[in-house]
Amino acid sequence: MTGAGYAVIVLLALLLFGTGLLAGRRTARPVRTSDVGTPVEHATFETLHTASLAAPPLRAGLTEESARKSARRLRSLLGTDALCLTDRERVLVWDGAGGHHARHVMEEVEDLLAGGRDTAFRSECDDLDCPLRWAVAVPLTVDHRVLGALIAYAPRESAVLARAAGEVARWVCVQLELAELDRSRTQLIEAEIRALRAQISPHFIFNSLAAIASFVRTDPEQARELLLEFADFTRYSFRSHGDFTTLADELHSIDQYLALVRARFGERLSVTLQVAPEVLPVALPFLCLQPLVENAVKHGLEGAVTSSRITISALDAGSEAEVVIEDDGTGMDPGRLRHILRGEGGKSTGIGLLNVDERLRQVYGDEYGLVIETGIGAGMRITVRLPKYRAGVHGS
Repeated sequence: MTGAGYAVIVLLALLLFGTGLLAGRRTARPVRTSDVGTPVEHATFETLHTASLAAPPLRAGLTEESARKSARRLRSLLGTDALCLTDRERVLVWDGAGGHHARHVMEEVEDLLAGGRDTAFRSECDDLDCPLRWAVAVPLTVDHRVLGALIAYAPRESAVLARAAGEVARWVCVQLELAELDRSRTQLIEAEIRALRAQISPHFIFNSLAAIASFVRTDPEQARELLLEFADFTRYSFRSHGDFTTLADELHSIDQYLALVRARFGERLSVTLQVAPEVLPVALPFLCLQPLVENAVKHGLEGAVTSSRITISALDAGSEAEVVIEDDGTGMDPGRLRHILRGEGGKSTGIGLLNVDERLRQVYGDEYGLVIETGIGAGMRITVRLPKYRAGVHGS
């Protein structure tokens, strides 16, 4: 079962428990004439709302800050007198009465952290006014690793609280698992961007600098402009912040790249650029279009004896922006292209096309992969569709 499916089951269990608990509290007091809905409906809403407020902090992982922000919501779900969250080494937060018990928590859960099994224990206390006399502790596990514990305290032993604490702990584990997936996704994207940066050919850098050097004596002003373009291009390509950028910034970097290519090949390269101003703010994965343009240069110019034309358009398509990169170069056998997009082209073949296709599908869904039309001697046309808005995708 997937983490999302398990989260639904756990949330339903929490909902049933919370609904019964809160419904009982509601029926103990009169309903005002201004109330809307039944007590059960109100209890259902409050349980779902409380769970939704506790979830976001936990998506950052099990830390002191996330524990502090979520503890009160979790205690509210259980309706218990006190709640404690720990990692494997220390108490992260104590919420509720009897804070003096916190100094003994790690001793009580030592076996739990080692074996990963629920435990219940009497909470010994010399303070006659302290309401905490019994506790249940449940491990917080992700991928069979015990990350910490959730401990709920009550005045007396309660089988209902024990079961509820288990369900809440499992729901917390689902959030922590999603946090791990988020981190893995971020690491994967960073690795993919590093792969793209590594693909920036040393030959391109050498040839660009050689082209700049050739203008130093004949046209110093042109050499200066090209040197600035080279500096800006490399600064953008190797920036260290943000998984996403804007279409405006990506196209600007592409323009700098093409200026360096034109300095080398002169009139052999003709570029047509058509951009609708309204799509410039659209966000997209960083270094998403640049590899496609480099591919167009490679297959459209470097392998051709005669001149080549590259056309780049970024147009408004309703709820999407449509970017098309087209060249009239050597093209590619469609069968070979399919092998490349399946990752079967070898370590040094089609890294840019495969990388961009995978990242687009990962961010937007499979329906947003690259659409490539090509044939041997027929050039290549690559279409990229970008939603104008997608949650979590913001240019930086």
